[in-house]
Amino acid sequence: MTVTDQDLITLEKKLLEREEKIDRERDQLEKEREHLQDLKEDYRNKLQDVSGLTTDEAKQELLAEVEAQEAKVIARIIKEREEEAKRTADKKAQEILLDSLKHGALNYIAEYTVSTVKVADEDMKGRIIGKEGRNIRAFEQATGVDVDLDEEGIIRISSFDQVRREIARRALETLLKDNRIQPFRIEEVVEQTKKEVEKIMLEEGEKLAHEAGAYNIPAELLSILGRFKFRTSYGQNLIVHTLEETKIGVHIAKEIGADANIVRLGCLFHDIGKVIEGEGSHVKLGVDLLKRFNIPEPIVNCVAEHHEDKPFSSVESVIVAIADAISGARPGARYEDFEEYAKRLTEMEKIAKKHEGVEDAYAFEAGRELRVIINPGKLDDAQTTLVAHKIREEVSRSLAVPGEVKVTAIREFRAVSTESN
Repeated sequence: MTVTDQDLITLEKKLLEREEKIDRERDQLEKEREHLQDLKEDYRNKLQDVSGLTTDEAKQELLAEVEAQEAKVIARIIKEREEEAKRTADKKAQEILLDSLKHGALNYIAEYTVSTVKVADEDMKGRIIGKEGRNIRAFEQATGVDVDLDEEGIIRISSFDQVRREIARRALETLLKDNRIQPFRIEEVVEQTKKEVEKIMLEEGEKLAHEAGAYNIPAELLSILGRFKFRTSYGQNLIVHTLEETKIGVHIAKEIGADANIVRLGCLFHDIGKVIEGEGSHVKLGVDLLKRFNIPEPIVNCVAEHHEDKPFSSVESVIVAIADAISGARPGARYEDFEEYAKRLTEMEKIAKKHEGVEDAYAFEAGRELRVIINPGKLDDAQTTLVAHKIREEVSRSLAVPGEVKVTAIREFRAVSTESN
C-alpha cells in the first residue's frame, strides 16, 4: 500500500484540528476551574460574614466543641494509658534491675588486707625490737606504721593508710623468714617491698580496668585504682564493689538507652578519692584528681554527683548513683562490728559535749555528720563557728571515721512573751 502526498496532507490537517480542539477544551476547563474557585471564595466570604468568624477561628471553635463533647472519652483514654504505662514501667524496671543484678555477679575473690602477722616464737619479738628498740624504730620509720607487740603470738600493724600497712606486713613477713633483722636490712627489705607492692597495684589496676571493659587509662590512674585491692569500706572490698557496680550500671544504661561508656568510667572512678590522701571528702578528692588527668566532664560529674553532693546533671549520673546504692546496700555486701560502731558514735558525741557552750550533740549518718546544740547565752555566732571547727578537727584527729566529718552547730535564740488577763 502506497501513501500519497494527498494522504499525508489530509492526516496532518486532522491532527491540527484535533490539537486545536484540545486547546479549546483546555481553555474551557481552566475558565471553569477559575469560576469554581471564585464561587468557593464567595461562599467562604459569605460564611464568614454570616458567622462573624475567620477560617482559623472557625476551626478552633469546631475543635473546641468536639473536644468539649469528647472530654470524658479523652480523659478516660488518657487515664487508661497512664495506668498501663505505670504497670508496664514497674514491670520493666523490675526486669532491668533483676537482670542488672544478675550481670553484676562476679567471679573475683577479694583479698582483704591483713593487719596482723603471726609469730611462732615469742623470742622473735625481742629480735624485732632490737637493742634499745633500734630495730622496731627503724621499721616504723621506714614503713610509717605503728607496731604493737603486746598480744601473744601476734604482731599487730596499724596505720590509716592501707597501702603502708600492706607494705609493712609483707616486709615484716620477709624479715621473719630471713632472720637478719637490723636497721640496714630493714630499710633494704622495705624498699624492695614497696616496689613489689607498686607493681602489684599497677597489675591490679590493669586487671580491674580490663574486667570493667575500660581501656586507654593512664598508667598512674591504673596504679591508683590498684590500691582498691587493699581498701575496704565497711568490710566491702573496693575492687569487688567497683566491679559489681560497673556491671550493674552498664547494664542499666544499655537497657534504657543511656551512654554506657560514661556510666562505665563513672562507676570505675566513683570511689577513687578513697585511696588518695588530701583534705576533703573522697568525692572532692576524686573529682580534683580526674580533672588533673583531663577526664571528660560528663564522667567527672558522675563522680561528683554519686552521693548527691551536687544535683544530678545527667541520666548517667543517676545510673551511677543507683548502681552504687545497689552494690553497697545488698545483703551481705558490708559489715561493721556493732560495738565498735556504737563506741565511735559515742566518742564523737563526748568530744563535742566537752566544749564550753555545747548543750548536746548527736551523731548521724554512720558518724559522717555531727549536730551540735549550742547554748545561745554562752556563745555568739562567731564563737559558734569556731567551736564547730575545733570539734571537727578533734574528731578527725582522734577517731577513724570514713570520709569527711560534717559538724553542724545549731544556735537558736528564742524570746517568748506571754500576757495574762
